[in-house]
Amino acid sequence: MTLKVLLSAPAPTAERFRPPIAAALAEAGIDAEVGSAHPPAEVDYIIYAPNDTLRDFSPYTRARAVLSLWAGVERIVDNPTLRIPLARMVDDGLREGMVEYVTGHVLRHHLGMDAHVVNPACRWQPQPPPLARERPVSILGLGELGAACARALAGLNFPVTGWSRRPKTLEGVCCRHGRKGLEETLARARILVLLLPLTAETRNILDATAFALLPRGAVLVNPGRGALIDEAALLAALDSGHVAHATLDTFRTEPLPEAHPFWRHPQVTVTPHVASDTRPQTAARVIAENIRRAEAGMPLLHLVDRAAGY
Repeated sequence: MTLKVLLSAPAPTAERFRPPIAAALAEAGIDAEVGSAHPPAEVDYIIYAPNDTLRDFSPYTRARAVLSLWAGVERIVDNPTLRIPLARMVDDGLREGMVEYVTGHVLRHHLGMDAHVVNPACRWQPQPPPLARERPVSILGLGELGAACARALAGLNFPVTGWSRRPKTLEGVCCRHGRKGLEETLARARILVLLLPLTAETRNILDATAFALLPRGAVLVNPGRGALIDEAALLAALDSGHVAHATLDTFRTEPLPEAHPFWRHPQVTVTPHVASDTRPQTAARVIAENIRRAEAGMPLLHLVDRAAGY
């Protein structure tokens, strides 16, 4: 039987993803028709981009799983019409892209590169940075992406402390959890990286109280979710000098509105949600493997815990 696989995504995304997904399914020996207009009652699997218009999953009575193209599932996880398994995207492309972004910006701030790249006064100011082993980095979130970034930074000799909701162990990384662990992680952070999922518990986790726990002059890098940060508290911390700089890749409203103060703040770097994009070729193989597993009666990879929200 030919499987009907619905690719529920905005047209430009669907055009990019359909050929590699179809090729990956064929390579896996799965007879499937990937399209964007299958009748709901005939759909076996839904490949879903959370920025698509599909919100009511109840007509998809035959569908056996929803396979998200995104790592974050906050836009879909609480949907009451979604009663079938939901898997998030975890793949090599996302992981490598995030490691490269985080490592690049941590090194940028560690080495003080902005002073050399933007130097309109042409001043010769030789101020060598400390060694990496003298610059503690903290990461909030030790999931697939956070753990990969923690390992990469530890491999560069940064002292890395990671915080997660549940206890975790990573070789070469000081792991913390719980409220006290969060406070200790913030207090060590000369550079703080946010890679938490967005849940009710993590929304505004960086508020005025949290910023006050950071060492004065700390730097923030957020390629996670914009709503992890209380924006007013961040701007106050930047204006006071308590936070020296914030490099932000995700925002509560995207694209970031032109009038938003982040654009013009001298101590803020805005990047347009480019830290880690889903790459069609690598994501297609994950999609195909999950459909293969479902058809074989095996558990899905990267299954979302609805209660936890990720």
